[in-house]
Amino acid sequence: MSLRQLRRPLMAALPLAVLATAVVPGRTSAQAAPPPAVVTGSARLAAIPLGEFSNALLPGSVGNDRGVKLGGIGSDVFPAGRAGEFWTVTDRGPNGQIKVDGSKRRTFPVPGFDPALVKIKVRGDRVTVLDARPITTRSGKAVTGLPNQRSRDEAPYTFDAKQPLSYDPNGLDTEGVVRAADGSFWLADEYGPSLVHVSASGRVLARHVPQGLHLTGTDYPVVESLPGLLQKRKTNRGFEGLALLPDGDLVAAVQSPLSHPDTAAGVEPRGHEGESRTVRLLRFSPGKGAVTAEYAYRFDPVGEVDPGEDDTSELKISSVVAVGRNRLLVEERTDKAARVQRVELAKRWDILGSRWDDPATSPSLEQSGGRAPVLPKRMVVDLREVKGVPKKIEGIAVSGRRTLTLVNDNDFGMTDGPDAFDDQGRLVDSGVPTTVVTVRLRTAAW
Repeated sequence: MSLRQLRRPLMAALPLAVLATAVVPGRTSAQAAPPPAVVTGSARLAAIPLGEFSNALLPGSVGNDRGVKLGGIGSDVFPAGRAGEFWTVTDRGPNGQIKVDGSKRRTFPVPGFDPALVKIKVRGDRVTVLDARPITTRSGKAVTGLPNQRSRDEAPYTFDAKQPLSYDPNGLDTEGVVRAADGSFWLADEYGPSLVHVSASGRVLARHVPQGLHLTGTDYPVVESLPGLLQKRKTNRGFEGLALLPDGDLVAAVQSPLSHPDTAAGVEPRGHEGESRTVRLLRFSPGKGAVTAEYAYRFDPVGEVDPGEDDTSELKISSVVAVGRNRLLVEERTDKAARVQRVELAKRWDILGSRWDDPATSPSLEQSGGRAPVLPKRMVVDLREVKGVPKKIEGIAVSGRRTLTLVNDNDFGMTDGPDAFDDQGRLVDSGVPTTVVTVRLRTAAW
């Protein structure tokens, strides 16, 4: 029997999984397939005392930073024009949770912190701050990162969860940032949720909130221009991703499924999908000051995104990036894993004004499982498979047809629980740095 005749029955008997790893000319059996992408650069933000940073922007705003360093700038990243330069935005500031009498309390160890726009330069293994602009009210005061409304936001407490803090209607939990052609910025906020238009210097020009929110007492204009249904966002799970389309329109992504019609909607009553995996993307026209389209986006099962995780509520959209006239990259993630998907915002998928946009529809979009029309998507890269990508990626920017710039949210070095601070009330830092990584894909994907 010839060697060829001997190989035929042997190969036919092999399972497909074995055939996939069979020896190929020029590749040994120990060699794996090439990775979908590689990290070509990694840089870290140097330690900057938070009080020093904040007081340089707004003198006297922070009296005691409790040893916290500047962080949280990984909420989003947007190209600033020159190679290696980006605009980023902090979130609401250092915060954590401590359980008291069986209930979790939201802590704000540096309540005077003011969210800021931070321009960074990535060079070699270092991230340096080139510019920073405080986000301020009409009269130039800090917006702060404190919750807005007693009726719907978490109550704020001191670092040790012992003393309540005051609510602040001006407060913003900024998560997404883009810069418009006129030099002004648009920010996505989780509290409202809201879209916040700020001047080039960081002064709030207008805050667009859901209809019926009745946010009063602010030191800037508030416009109820967003669908009232957005009031049903989960606590602190409002807008997180924000994209700027070529025509100037914005696309804002709700981080998690709405609690619609109620909090029980998180678990679908007809029951094959577990918790809801359907979230909403909204197209907003700054010129019209109105939402002009709405789309449904469906997460992959949590166990596929993050093997071993079984809590669907861990899925979130943290970043959306425009890569064409109506094309987006969407990052869906848990704290440990992330996938970047590509979608097309075609007219046929627009649900604005449809039954799925009607609050009276039952079952709601969030309860509908796979029955509602959702955006078709195509995976660009599974970041879990890319060696060197840190956890909790929240900011993504496109730096070419095959290159992504990613930044993580290090939560200002905060952790939850009573051990987050020592006996002197100083932060016990988590040691997680703010890291910017450059990822090059094997093939062009948008």
